[in-house]
Amino acid sequence: MRVTAISDIHGHLIPIAPCDLLLIAGDICPVRDHSLQTQAAFLDGPFRKWLAEIPARNVVGVAGNHDFLFENDPDRMPPDLRWIYLQDRAAELDGLNVYGTPWQPRFYDWAFNLDEADLARKWEMIPAGTDILISHCPPQGFGDKTVRGLGTGSPSLLEAIRRVRPRLAVFGHIHEGRGRWTIEVDGQTVQLANASLMDERYRLAHPPMEFEIS
Repeated sequence: MRVTAISDIHGHLIPIAPCDLLLIAGDICPVRDHSLQTQAAFLDGPFRKWLAEIPARNVVGVAGNHDFLFENDPDRMPPDLRWIYLQDRAAELDGLNVYGTPWQPRFYDWAFNLDEADLARKWEMIPAGTDILISHCPPQGFGDKTVRGLGTGSPSLLEAIRRVRPRLAVFGHIHEGRGRWTIEVDGQTVQLANASLMDERYRLAHPPMEFEIS
């Protein structure tokens, strides 16, 4: 299966090459205006059109800390978008179990903030047998350092990844943390990827990441 991953698009609806599965790891809405009305209009207009034209068999996404509508007024989320939105739940696609979650350690006063103890309870919901994990925040120590050198990842998310051992864990949130890593857990390789498209100045700087999942 050809998997494409993006995160932190902030309204930049870039072309996507043909793939079997597109993963969107949050921060979808434009950064210039966080009002719920503006986000609803963006999702029901440009984002809807972009999703409809993506040459992917399936699209799965989570929200991020800039996506206030998803947390504060989910009833205003446009219906029937051509994607599967995951918020602490799973979907089975082409024989793969995909789980998505939008939460993050507290970061200013933005959306989907939780304290670490509450995050650990969220990650406990990630089921065994998850093949692909999509989160907005990074696990501790992987793609989580800001330009100031501060580590912002969740230690309990890393513990959950080691417990579940997904084949692929995709995240974003920290633009300057973009990169790929692999870890070995009990003989199984886990791919980790911060798939942010933006740089630290919110400039479109990177292409989508591509993976092969067998």
